[in-house]
Amino acid sequence: MSTLLLFCAVVAATLAITTWASRRRQGSPEEFYAGGRLFSPMENGFALAGDYMSAASFLGVAGLIALYGYDGMLYSVGFLVAWLVVLLLVAELVRNCGRFTLADVVAARLGAPAVRVALGVSSVTVSVLYLVAQMVGAGSIVALLVGRTGAAETWTVLGVGALMIVYVCCGGMRATTWIQIVKAVLLTGGAVTLTVMVLARFGGDLGALLASAAEHSGHGAEFLAPGLLYGGGWAARLDFVSLGLALVLGTAGLPHILARFHTVPTARAARRSVVWSIGLIGGFYLMTIVLGAGAAALVGSGAVRADNAAGNTAIPLLSVELGGGAGSTGGAALSAIVAALAFATILAVVAGITLAASAAVAHDLCSSLRRARRTARSGAAEVRTAKAAAAGTGAVAVALGLLAKDLNVASLVGLAFAVAASANLPALLYALFWSRFTTRGALWSVYGGLVPALLLVVLSPVVSGSAHSLFPGVHFAYFPLENPGLVSIPIGFLAGWLGTVTAREPCDPARHAETEVRALTGAGAA
Repeated sequence: MSTLLLFCAVVAATLAITTWASRRRQGSPEEFYAGGRLFSPMENGFALAGDYMSAASFLGVAGLIALYGYDGMLYSVGFLVAWLVVLLLVAELVRNCGRFTLADVVAARLGAPAVRVALGVSSVTVSVLYLVAQMVGAGSIVALLVGRTGAAETWTVLGVGALMIVYVCCGGMRATTWIQIVKAVLLTGGAVTLTVMVLARFGGDLGALLASAAEHSGHGAEFLAPGLLYGGGWAARLDFVSLGLALVLGTAGLPHILARFHTVPTARAARRSVVWSIGLIGGFYLMTIVLGAGAAALVGSGAVRADNAAGNTAIPLLSVELGGGAGSTGGAALSAIVAALAFATILAVVAGITLAASAAVAHDLCSSLRRARRTARSGAAEVRTAKAAAAGTGAVAVALGLLAKDLNVASLVGLAFAVAASANLPALLYALFWSRFTTRGALWSVYGGLVPALLLVVLSPVVSGSAHSLFPGVHFAYFPLENPGLVSIPIGFLAGWLGTVTAREPCDPARHAETEVRALTGAGAA
């Protein structure tokens, strides 16, 4: 009953925020997509952290550390280091060059409708992949609390899908931002509490914690050494490199992260918001290492794997142990609080991702088609289209989430990062920094990264060929790596270069100079 009440409280709070935000008129694209650009650097920094610290962070990363020790920590390191790329290369420039979406930034340089369509397709693809991970995380949480029944997981995924549509359609960016801020505060506070409790069990001795984790992992000293997950041969080692490359480069190409830079009034505010988010995210990912090791030490890697083969329930199981063990009042209460925090995490993240996907559909895809037909439409009509797109995106994410319910959420997010780094990042960096970049180069870089990344995922062990695949009963895993980044990211950059140097249309130096001045100074920025 306490768990149900906490869940209801989380949902009620988020709906209250949405209701409050919906009182402000959502008819203009600037208000719906960017919240009127009125958020302060601190507010946007907390929202960025709330947008980024997803179910993959809270559930999947800790679960991988609990199961695989050192190799699982790659996610914590990769997710954090990625923000240096965002801070140094894209934050201010994206704020100055764009209005609402990633396609706006590249279109400011090239202007071709086909480029906007390509980036719109890529943004929707990345958003859906990311949403699937959140759906899987929601199902795992509820399955742990009410019993591992298919009906419970199915109804949870459907409920999360319905709520995210309500958040986006009724509250827009304003509601989404405040939900993310509240979630960031709650999640950080919960992680700090659990971390302190874990360390207290070992007298504050981190060495004793790691030694106990190794002892109860079933792997001994190998738990704290590289290779437990990515050490089975050359393919596993390359998969390690591929995943790290995708995590470090993928953040700078995530549509819902880039969209947050348009919610602040200036480029300086965008940079300062990234600094705020790095502080919050850095502390959080350091705590996931302690929590993952704590789960291995106090619960045992075997028990975590027995409850959920992907490790998604490691932190809820840890909270039961910290609260006094199974059957205790304290264990049940702490587990309920952690589950509510995880559920709030999922609700906040899916709202941001859905908003980014709906913006890509309405502002990039549909607007480009209208321009091709030489028809105009009002801003209010575009917002209505975005709301309809949110419903469609939610439906697709729900269907895929039910299909992928047995996969680790961090692994699913890794795939989204790989696609973002392969398709979005090359076009973005070339448009910002390469004076010779052309329309053909942009199209080749987007599709040249997107298509190979998706094809390699389909042909990888993630989809078939193993007991943990989406389709374990068939085998067409001809690509040995689970993450395609090592291959698809270089292909995306190479395709953009090749398309540019072979293009017949001349580059426009004046257009590049204009974009460069705008990116660096903010002159003419929205």
